[in-house]
Amino acid sequence: MGIEIERKFLVDHKKWQALNKPAGTKLRQGYIVDDQTRTVRLRIAGDNAWLTFKGGTQGISRTEYEYDIPVGDAAELFEQFVKSGLEKTRYCITYADKLWEVDVFEGDNNGLIVAEIELDSEDEQFELPPWIGEEVSDDPRYYNSSLSVRPFKTW
Repeated sequence: MGIEIERKFLVDHKKWQALNKPAGTKLRQGYIVDDQTRTVRLRIAGDNAWLTFKGGTQGISRTEYEYDIPVGDAAELFEQFVKSGLEKTRYCITYADKLWEVDVFEGDNNGLIVAEIELDSEDEQFELPPWIGEEVSDDPRYYNSSLSVRPFKTW
């Protein structure tokens, strides 16, 4: 069984703008199923696509299974099955030997920047980069699936 242990943080906009960062990857993602106990997500990034199944969150952990699928199939699934979606640019940055994924949201979520770190255990210690702000791991408004139906601009 795959387990995702993840913490989320807001990003300080001024520090983020000043940061020398790598090129980002444009992501389009949509949700086929989204309720309290499970999520089925479809994601397209360039010539790659994935179908991801996630269980309900317990603390900062949940089950996760992800599978590569052909981009053409993903495009058809988007048209036929996706109920809600969003777009963002993802930046992958290593800080203090940990990978941080920073999402700069677009569209109705423009202005929101969220950083995520995946951990090996819920109590794993790590160093925060200087551009990290408030932790929002326990706030469901910041789940991507939530942002796809109740975007940041409506808060």
